Amino acid sequence: MQRRTLLRAAVAAALAPAAGPVLAACGSDEPGAGTQVTNWNWLVSQAAWMEEEIKLFQQAHGGTAIKNTAQVTDKYPDLLSLAVRSGTAPDVFQLPRTPAIEEQVSSGWLLPLDKWATDAWKSRFGAGWFDEGGNTFGGKTYSAPFNGAGSNLQLYCHHGLFKQAGLTNADGSVRLPKTWDDVTRAAEAITAKSGGKAFGLGFGNSGNGALAWWIELFCRGAGAVGGTNSLDYRVGKWTYGSDRNYADFLALLLDWKKREFIFPTSMSISDEQARAFFAQGKFGMIVNGVWSQSTWKDAKFTDYSLVTLPSPTETPKGFFYYGQGSSSRMFGISAKTANPDAAFAWLDWLYGKDAGRRWVQAGLGLSVYPENNDPSLVTFAPFGQYVATSKTNLAGPDPKVRNPDVAKVKVSAVKPDINDVAAGIYTGQLKDVAAALRDLEGRLNKAQDDAVAAAAAAGAKVSAADYVFADWDPTKPYQNKHS
Repeated sequence: MQRRTLLRAAVAAALAPAAGPVLAACGSDEPGAGTQVTNWNWLVSQAAWMEEEIKLFQQAHGGTAIKNTAQVTDKYPDLLSLAVRSGTAPDVFQLPRTPAIEEQVSSGWLLPLDKWATDAWKSRFGAGWFDEGGNTFGGKTYSAPFNGAGSNLQLYCHHGLFKQAGLTNADGSVRLPKTWDDVTRAAEAITAKSGGKAFGLGFGNSGNGALAWWIELFCRGAGAVGGTNSLDYRVGKWTYGSDRNYADFLALLLDWKKREFIFPTSMSISDEQARAFFAQGKFGMIVNGVWSQSTWKDAKFTDYSLVTLPSPTETPKGFFYYGQGSSSRMFGISAKTANPDAAFAWLDWLYGKDAGRRWVQAGLGLSVYPENNDPSLVTFAPFGQYVATSKTNLAGPDPKVRNPDVAKVKVSAVKPDINDVAAGIYTGQLKDVAAALRDLEGRLNKAQDDAVAAAAAAGAKVSAADYVFADWDPTKPYQNKHS
């Protein structure tokens, strides 16, 4: 559907009376006799999976019909908020990113699931997901984990350019890089063998922060376990200036630039342009996420592979980390639903192992059930490679689980941020790399300390110690415990 048509349908659904018909933007079958459950999400590109789940559910639950509406992603939070305020909230809905789930609970948006979410039901997801501050608040459960965790970012490698440069194994397969030195050698070979027609590396930094992606991907495996997204929980601080891995990688980036391995207009093109140029063979390697695979597939480009966490050493010293329950939850039930039992039956179906397996097989993401994350179940090779990266994302420290009051700490955004600083270094505007990183570290840590102090002054039982996990071994999954 055209964006304008989709938006009109979404607004109409948000303003429709609770008893009136709902026009599905990405529709399910028309409801039959019996109970109707309304369902909202923003899974537009995943609509085929949702349609299939609705079909299978309705076959298994003949008395219940699902009326589905897929909303426009960027309008979803506002439309859902409007529906809640007007008393027309759907029975089941994908949880918006804003407001945070804690605020949805405190505002009375969500129905506790404890009537159905017994200990036996929870146990199928594994340990830790229902600790206070994850999917549980005030001792009541409101959601459950849906997505499994894979690598946040990947280094994509263009098969054609690798083969042209002679970067192949004895069997003719592409020899993928594993270390920083491997990436450098591959970039050098691709640039040299292309006769000036291609470069080893490329990105699109205009408007999206692609330089930060490179730092995130390359520094985590080096042992900078906070990456660009969080504190280093071993010490409870940002460590851009005190962890030398950041400066080392930026020095490597500048060396690549100096040796002309990087696509020359990378700073001025967008990520969308960079992905198109990569598919066209203008450069051999790009850092991106699994979301890029659908774009390339639509463009009929599938001749690539991926690796993750390229590191200075063969074995990574750090990984990606997820907080249990903090980022993988998906759906909840409206506190105002007129059909709570039917609503939970539908939610339970979505969280089932079979639905999760079909999610993986459709190439949409990973499942919370580890047995579903089997690359052999996937027919598309690059997505199978992504599924295999599930072992690179470990359960990590989660301050909100250990102390739920941490959720009351609101840290202000800091500008210039890591991408701004990296851009200044890359373009030569910032000459002293170490000083620039120390300045950023100091500003981020001050913002963190100020936020903790403000929350404590407002009555929250929080301190800087809540962010320190001295017993954490970053090479192993962490089991969060309450303080």
